Amino acid sequence: MGRRPCRTTVRSPPRHQTGARGRYRRPGSDLAVASAAPAKRRGACTVTVVLAIDTATAAVTAGVVRRGAAGVEVLGERVTVDARAHAEQLTPNVLGALADAGLGMVDLGAVVVGCGPGPFTGLRVGMATAAAYGHALGIPVFGVCSLDAIGVDTSGEVLVVTDARRREVYWARYRDGLRITGPAVNAPADVPADAAAVAGSPDHAALFDLPRLTPVQPTVSGLVRVVDWSLSEPEPLVPLYLRRPDAKPHQTVGLERGDRGIGRVRP
Repeated sequence: MGRRPCRTTVRSPPRHQTGARGRYRRPGSDLAVASAAPAKRRGACTVTVVLAIDTATAAVTAGVVRRGAAGVEVLGERVTVDARAHAEQLTPNVLGALADAGLGMVDLGAVVVGCGPGPFTGLRVGMATAAAYGHALGIPVFGVCSLDAIGVDTSGEVLVVTDARRREVYWARYRDGLRITGPAVNAPADVPADAAAVAGSPDHAALFDLPRLTPVQPTVSGLVRVVDWSLSEPEPLVPLYLRRPDAKPHQTVGLERGDRGIGRVRP
């Protein structure tokens, strides 16, 4: 079976109502990518133009959002639905969203990135890219839970689910747009399904006997609205993998010499 073609959506800008160095760090690692922005804790962040990106789902999402007293305004948004195109499509989507907004990189005041939960490879692309933009431009990078960017557009008791592969789902529970449980990863049968409705990935929401809501993936508006803008310096970026990656490095247990003196490493 051939690979399904990806599709990129250019969305019209809707309006919605409504810590400074960004660092990307793998759990258990001391290595981090830090931006050049100075550390400040003098009050709320007053950034107005924000780049928002998310690669925690099959959607490669990028957009430019303006924050204001009346809420947030999406100036440009590009979404490509292709689980294998995160690395190749993220930068074109960022540049396309900036072009739609009529702005350049120098106009950005902050970056917001979805930190998952999501698959290892795709999630890493978005977070490393966000940290790189923050470092190059000297602007803060804020990390948020990607499920929150879906749940924020719901009301009542809602279950939000996305694809975790291995016949499992990432999930969290929301009450009037605020997360009260999760995030977690489980088989669908093990997810508490006593909510009033379900949102998120359509294929996985269909596994639950609940009314389905419209939000299906993180939006740039949702990403920006769930940031705690009262902070002037965000916390380090920590990806929400929730489980170990499928690929594991071989462990070197010894070195043997072959018949011709060539070293061999045992797996």
